[in-house]
Amino acid sequence: MTAALIVIGIVALVFTGLAVILIIRLLRQSTSRSEDSVLGHQVGEIRQGMDRVNQAIQNLNVDRAKQSERLETMLTSLNSSSSALREILANTQVRGQWGERMAEDVFRLIGFVESVNYTKQTTVADGHSRPDFTILMPENKKLNMDAKFPLTNYMKFVEAESEHEAQEHSRAFIRDVRDRTREVVGRDYINPNDNTLDYVLVFIPNEPMYHYIQQHGADVVEEALRNRVVLCSPISLFAILSVIRHALDNFAIEQASDQILSELAGFDRQWDRFTKQMDLVGKRFELAQSGFETLAGTRRRALERPLARIQAIRKQRGIPDAIEDDIEEALSLPEQADEE
Repeated sequence: MTAALIVIGIVALVFTGLAVILIIRLLRQSTSRSEDSVLGHQVGEIRQGMDRVNQAIQNLNVDRAKQSERLETMLTSLNSSSSALREILANTQVRGQWGERMAEDVFRLIGFVESVNYTKQTTVADGHSRPDFTILMPENKKLNMDAKFPLTNYMKFVEAESEHEAQEHSRAFIRDVRDRTREVVGRDYINPNDNTLDYVLVFIPNEPMYHYIQQHGADVVEEALRNRVVLCSPISLFAILSVIRHALDNFAIEQASDQILSELAGFDRQWDRFTKQMDLVGKRFELAQSGFETLAGTRRRALERPLARIQAIRKQRGIPDAIEDDIEEALSLPEQADEE
């Protein structure tokens, strides 16, 4: 908008300069009627151009007024929203819920599932303390985490109008952070008997606030680390949970590998028994086959030789075949009786 105003102003100045030059020429050459006619025509064109410039300036002023009105409406709405948000966050309980919600967003982003990878508000071994979150680790280990949002003095520091007020509220904010970390230390969040890790997390759900703590509250951070308290922001919490997720995946793969190896050992034992039993059955089949071949060969021939001699004696003595038929019929009677 500013550039357009400058261009229009330059054009207006150019037309004004041309008008002055033409008027001077008109005064100097007033004796020539033909020149008067030409100059009059040119002056008319200049007037028309200046009228168009004035109209454009008026249109531009109207548009600027409309845009200013829309901008004022948007600023009013934004101020109302900011005031409402500030009133909401002025409540300590609401700020805590806000921090917990942001932490859960990070959990879902990393792929964690409640009651599978983490729990909320689970009472620790002392029976009194309840961390906001308990992250479930491999081998039944646990990592506790609290969400802290010391916003009041930080907002006063951001909105301070003087250097003295800014420094005062900055010191108050750092003091608030130290108090919140000491509150966590005083609870039973680190307890080897409860199978917890040796550290506890304190979640700061605001990146600018977290970076300010790192830059201007180094002694608070060092004190927290000495007490095994790790401050983390949404980004650093995402990095920590990524490492934990990788450890969980590796542990699951390791457990699956152990189970597979155990099943392979069982399969090996069963396979050994199967092969031994199969070899035994094969040997029995070989013995049965050998016995069958002996019956069909040697034993059969040994029995056929006496039968052949008996047949020869029968024929030599002229015994008729009827007796043979009677013998066969008599021999078949027991078989028929058995069948009936």
